[in-house]
Amino acid sequence: MFKYTRKAVTFTTILGVGGLGLYFATGRDARASAQKYALGPAVRAVLDGEQAHKFTIEVFKYPNLAPRIPADWDQTHDPEKALEVTLFQHSANKKVKPLTLQNPVGIAAGFDKNGEAIDTLYNLGFSWVEIGSITPLPQPGNPKPRVFRLERDNAVINRYGFNSDGHIAVVARLKMRESELPSNATNFAGLPNRVLGVNLGKNKTGDEVQDYIKGVDTFGPHADVLIVNVSSPNTPGLRDLQSEEKLTNLLQTLVARRDSLPLESLPPIVVKIAPDLTSPEIESIAAAVKASKVDGVIVSNTTVQRPKTLRSGSELTTQVGGLSGAPVKPYSIQALKTLRKELGKDVTIIGCGGISDGADALEFARAGADFVQLYTSLVYKGPGVAAEVKEGIIDGLNGKKWTDVVGTDL
Repeated sequence: MFKYTRKAVTFTTILGVGGLGLYFATGRDARASAQKYALGPAVRAVLDGEQAHKFTIEVFKYPNLAPRIPADWDQTHDPEKALEVTLFQHSANKKVKPLTLQNPVGIAAGFDKNGEAIDTLYNLGFSWVEIGSITPLPQPGNPKPRVFRLERDNAVINRYGFNSDGHIAVVARLKMRESELPSNATNFAGLPNRVLGVNLGKNKTGDEVQDYIKGVDTFGPHADVLIVNVSSPNTPGLRDLQSEEKLTNLLQTLVARRDSLPLESLPPIVVKIAPDLTSPEIESIAAAVKASKVDGVIVSNTTVQRPKTLRSGSELTTQVGGLSGAPVKPYSIQALKTLRKELGKDVTIIGCGGISDGADALEFARAGADFVQLYTSLVYKGPGVAAEVKEGIIDGLNGKKWTDVVGTDL
């Protein structure tokens, strides 16, 4: 639960008197200018990064009150289904079915860590909602403060450290939601052409392989996709799992465990890697992906690099943690291009890192991404960002389809 400071109480009082009137006057339309230019900046002005995050999750828990875009947005803006994309078409296991999504824009892990805001995120226009990272046992993460907004750079540094409610609490939440889905639902999103992904993490102590096995066992029956996070910079030793031998062993073990689940249809397994890897390191990851027959890769997580182009003050840029947002894009694009060349066309690759508009998304597509995710731009652009990105993609396609441009810059 969000803990209110005196400053926060003053803010919520003001918001209750004036801001909520403005909010409901817009019909809760996530695309309204008030969301982007008034309510969002007001929250950022009064609450620090983590407080604002928790406040937003508290609002998003209630989809009937939270912002949304019109339910028919995709039909009216994309009648020819130019944004439709099918992922995981070449999985080695035939029980892993291809997933068709109505658009190529998802919300990355890290925002809805514990599966509390799933339906609101679909209402905002994301076709892929990824919750987590979720650790087997509950853990508080790193000491506060641990979230820092670099507003001059449209970036964030975080060192959350896998703060998580743990498997038992999150799977109970998912089961409760599943009980309320339509009886004819064909996926765990509960909506056609959407995906619910669960991002698996490891506890700060303990055996990492066993932690990920527990994640597959626990969430395999409750997710459309499983994501293995081996690239957060905020858990000691985690990124060491990206070495070829360790990663191959881990992914082979998890794929075998997934294949053993008594399910009619199996969730794809995707591994999430860091952006700040050398070409030889990416080549090693590609070898591990091929050897393990994992279904996809997300490029990328946050970076430990601090580009010289950062404009924020040193009191922010020198904070320990992973940098996300616009400054990460060059790293992610380069890693993506290298990985795509190594893997060829058959492995699904999801681009992530610095996407804030349609032009960014198309740049990732041309670099080889089948699909894209965002998170930090939600912080700065507000709940209408998915619709804004999709509109920008449609404009940039100039009558083509998203799938026509994937990999065209390689």
